[in-house]
Amino acid sequence: MTPTVGDPDPGAPIPEPPTDGQSAMSLSPRELARFLMVYKFGIDEMMTKINILRDEFTYAHDYNPIEHVKSRLKTPESILAKAARKGIDPTLDGIRVNLRDIAGIRISCSFTSDVYRISDMITRQRDVRVVEVVDYIAHPKPNGYSSLHVIVEVPVFMSDRVEPVFVELQIRTVAMDFWASLEHKIYYKHDRAVPSDLREELRLAAETARALDVRMEALHERVHGRFDD
Repeated sequence: MTPTVGDPDPGAPIPEPPTDGQSAMSLSPRELARFLMVYKFGIDEMMTKINILRDEFTYAHDYNPIEHVKSRLKTPESILAKAARKGIDPTLDGIRVNLRDIAGIRISCSFTSDVYRISDMITRQRDVRVVEVVDYIAHPKPNGYSSLHVIVEVPVFMSDRVEPVFVELQIRTVAMDFWASLEHKIYYKHDRAVPSDLREELRLAAETARALDVRMEALHERVHGRFDD
């Protein structure tokens, strides 16, 4: 999940920014790295916000709602493959407008209430624009997947311009994250052709994880009381 865009050669001339109508497949590795660099900076912007919230919340409330944070930047191959699957014009402009998960951050929390608390603290910041929210906690996927997906747009201040960048946030509990990690490994091992009995076991495990989240939330409230912003 560590973002990488390639390190520029200090001695090489900086290329002109690729034009929006240029096909991503025709770009040199260096030009594509420059295109992706702004997404890496978008991740950096959001990670700074998240780290500030985590430190300030711990200081002010003696409690840290964030357990783990991971980031990832899609590879050029993954971007082009998804554009092809979605029928997206493989130009930089087409990719920039229609692929909103090139930059991603996953936040793991202890409790379900923390998921929504973190989402609210991030999205109410003035320079963060909420583009889309999909709540798979309130409405899990048929396979049992649960997570809160929030796509935001943040400004990235470059030397000669301001670039708005989409960043996808996936916010979930530790139990949800453990289930999602196991599901990914099983689907990878079976090359996505998972037997029906395993799929059913995964679905039941997701229900168990949700029940565990409910019980742990109740225990947390009994011990510490309900947290109110």
